[in-house]
Amino acid sequence: MQLNFSQQMKMSQQMKLAPRMIQSMEILQLPTMALDERIEQELSENPCLEMRSSDRDAPELQHNLEEAREEATEKNIAEKELKVDDAHNNEADFERLLEMSQDWPEDNYTSGSKPSSNRMEEDGDRQHDMISNIAIRPQSLNDYLLEQFGFFSVPAEVREFGQFLIQNLDHNGRLPGSLPDLIQVYGKSIADVDAQAALQLIQRLDPPGCGARDAKECLLLQLREEAPYRDVLATLIASHLEDLAQNRLPLIERKTGYSIETIKLAYEELRHMNPFPGRGFEARPAQAVKPDVFVEQNGDDKWIVRVMDEYTPRLRISKRYQQILRDGADPKTKEYIKRKIDSAKWLIESIEQRHNTLKRVAQSIVDKQTAFLEFGPEAIVPLKMQEIADVVKVHVTTVSRAVDDKWIQTPRGLYPLKRFFGGGTVTESGEEVAWDIIRIKLKEIVDKEDKNDPLSDDALVDELQKFGYTLARRTVTKYRKALDIPSSRQRRAY
Repeated sequence: MQLNFSQQMKMSQQMKLAPRMIQSMEILQLPTMALDERIEQELSENPCLEMRSSDRDAPELQHNLEEAREEATEKNIAEKELKVDDAHNNEADFERLLEMSQDWPEDNYTSGSKPSSNRMEEDGDRQHDMISNIAIRPQSLNDYLLEQFGFFSVPAEVREFGQFLIQNLDHNGRLPGSLPDLIQVYGKSIADVDAQAALQLIQRLDPPGCGARDAKECLLLQLREEAPYRDVLATLIASHLEDLAQNRLPLIERKTGYSIETIKLAYEELRHMNPFPGRGFEARPAQAVKPDVFVEQNGDDKWIVRVMDEYTPRLRISKRYQQILRDGADPKTKEYIKRKIDSAKWLIESIEQRHNTLKRVAQSIVDKQTAFLEFGPEAIVPLKMQEIADVVKVHVTTVSRAVDDKWIQTPRGLYPLKRFFGGGTVTESGEEVAWDIIRIKLKEIVDKEDKNDPLSDDALVDELQKFGYTLARRTVTKYRKALDIPSSRQRRAY
């Protein structure tokens, strides 16, 4: 074996982002509610950062803020926003941010008065109310079943094993294995008859179907003596669930002797059963969606975008700590205050950049999708993020971060900003059509078809061709599945 030592020179180009650059990108990506939480966190961690008086206490502050933004626009701050520059590694941005204290007068960070004691007390009450209104943790499936199981008068060994089984149910309310397997991992000795008794008790609890080992047993446990078509349902559940899913009613008719009409009536009863009884305990309250952007028409019928930040806390640098620096302080304290002030300035400018970038990106999207606002989703046009990036003159990743998890309130409803992006295809006439329009047309064709003789995917291709949309069969199949439209066999009515 021969060992050789040699030197090689290799040239490569890498893009490295400074921590402050990353922070600005993170601020841009935050939706309004998350931004408010981030500001609250910064206010609690940075003593040099303060909140201005509210608009209710000092209405003129809103006017002053708008004037400050206009001045920022005049200074071409918008043209200096943070963006990924592969060629120059963002050197200009880093220099600008390092010299930010020189570019921005001190008053831009210290305007406004210190919050009054009444204002501070009001903020404390508001935070207390928010904490008081937090929903308590909902009762879990295990807790609900254990509470019911406690009412049974059973021997201690049956009770302990029943509690063990309940604690091992999955999120669907089913047992993850067979009873003998669970007995082996139980860790204690228990007779088979006692284990079976514990399981039978669990299967009598609410919601019905808990403690089952598969979908069939789960549905059979929900089948009550007084249920309509009970015998038919028992047969369908035990032997023909797959045939029902595939709408093979004639096959079931031949095998069972039940008429198709009887099978259909029993199937309707089956639809009211729940094969996943435990999932209802996983339901979480729907999160409120707060629009980040509003769009409305002005007097000239032009669609104008407004960023929703009226309720975002207004920030400033603490005059008290600035005075401490001017009066002189020991080096350690001085270094700490400078670092905190620098961090606060970074946050304030990042928020201003977010406002400016989001407004410009959203306005460019609205300008491209005016037809959507005027005529509805069927008038949406194909749009790529690169097109918006070219208009706003930023990197496409900036556009992606600006629209991520952001919502826009329009006269036609509340939509995510990403809703306005998507590709398309070209019709026979040369017109570019968005995929959303084709999906709407596909659903319209299926809704109008004869359910006694539904259209196959090949027939759907032919129908779309009549409207000038030339698509491959696999594309139609993909969109049909995306729209949760069953296959032609499953859509057929008997």
